[in-house]
Amino acid sequence: MKTENPNFRENVRWIFEAAPFIGDLGLTLADLGPGWCESVLDVGPKHLQQDGFIHAGVQATMADHTGGGAGGTMVKEGETVLTVEFKINLLRPAQGDRLRCRAKVLKAGRTIIVSESEVFAVKDGAEKMSAKATITLAVVRKQER
Repeated sequence: MKTENPNFRENVRWIFEAAPFIGDLGLTLADLGPGWCESVLDVGPKHLQQDGFIHAGVQATMADHTGGGAGGTMVKEGETVLTVEFKINLLRPAQGDRLRCRAKVLKAGRTIIVSESEVFAVKDGAEKMSAKATITLAVVRKQER
């Protein structure tokens, strides 16, 4: 994919760094390029649900935010993205010491971007896909701070 924004890397870094909830969760930007984004999360006790699996909300947040990061690589300077809808399939109980999410843009329009995220649970060095999501993003002007 081709982006019209030469500063797309800074745009996506801002998406990750300016969201306090994302920092509290421990989600970090790992890598990105035009039309794609990857994030990681080191799993701790706060990320687990009552049965010891990684909480669905953690996986959904990761899929949504990383899909937004992928979409953020495609917007023009002065624009950002906001999620308007996402659907997630939880494919298996997620267990491991790390999550990795890879998102890619499926369609980048002027006002709407659709991305897809895959979440992988990493346990003993082996990855298993635990969730897959489709995210619809609205392209909006950045708010003045």
